[in-house]
Amino acid sequence: MAKTVAVLAYDGMTSFETAIVTEVFALRWPDLDLGEDWYEVRICAEQPGPVPVLGGAELLVRHGLDVLAEAATVVIPSVADVHAEPAPAVIAALRLAASRGARIVSICSGVFVLAAAGLLDGRRATTHWRYTDLLQRRHPAIEVDPRPLYIDNDRILTSAGCAAGLDLCIHLLRKDFGAELANAVARRLVIPPHRDGGQAQYIESPVAAQPGDDRIGESIAWALAHLTEPITVRVLAERARMSERSYLRHFARTVGASPIKWLIARRVQASLPLLESTDTPIEQVAAAVGFDTAVTFRHHFTVALRTSPSAYRRTFRAAG
Repeated sequence: MAKTVAVLAYDGMTSFETAIVTEVFALRWPDLDLGEDWYEVRICAEQPGPVPVLGGAELLVRHGLDVLAEAATVVIPSVADVHAEPAPAVIAALRLAASRGARIVSICSGVFVLAAAGLLDGRRATTHWRYTDLLQRRHPAIEVDPRPLYIDNDRILTSAGCAAGLDLCIHLLRKDFGAELANAVARRLVIPPHRDGGQAQYIESPVAAQPGDDRIGESIAWALAHLTEPITVRVLAERARMSERSYLRHFARTVGASPIKWLIARRVQASLPLLESTDTPIEQVAAAVGFDTAVTFRHHFTVALRTSPSAYRRTFRAAG
């Protein structure tokens, strides 16, 4: 059961997050060579049988919590009520899976089940921004971070709102099978191949300040096409035909970060395919994505991903 993925089903759930898991891990695209080592997905419930889901449908679940406890990856979707205590049998199955070395994943408010099982104590975790304060109050031993789309603690992974669960599933696919296959699946799902976990999950003003005014978007598109060039706030402001002060204000409102922080994150992200699929020396990777020196690249890469570029490369080579 090396690649078995189990997802929990429960009375009153939405089918969206279960569909995310099955779409990424269960679907076999006929034009992709997925080999014999592809995932096997099992939908599990506390009591096998028909499980009512929102919208008046029923999901016929054939597997119980014993299958969930034996899976290599366990996914807990959003809970129906963040104030309710999870079923003791679910907690027990989750703890058993964790003790066996399973990878435990939560989507959105599913994090409350992981927290109730004690799997997040002393760890950094995230959830939907609406629930982060509640999670912190109820479980003060957790380092709750309301900002990222998802957080990867190796064997324990948590994601923000429902759609961020899709980003996390693609991230797991990248870890298991490498960037090339993950990007191919993402293209077929018509989603971005990689939204890094550190991307802000909540932006107050995600649209242009004025209708038809997309100068920030134009400057971003230009920057993405010229990552290897020296790029400053002044350069970006000139591209957007704004003063630097005005550009900084509008950029932060639109993107949710400063231009320099955004640029560093994009350069780190651009380095990932080079680390995953080539033997290009780290110094050349740094230059290829616009960092002045390898030292600067290593610093920002480690801050963003909590591992070094070399260690990241070794992880993906081992997974492949």
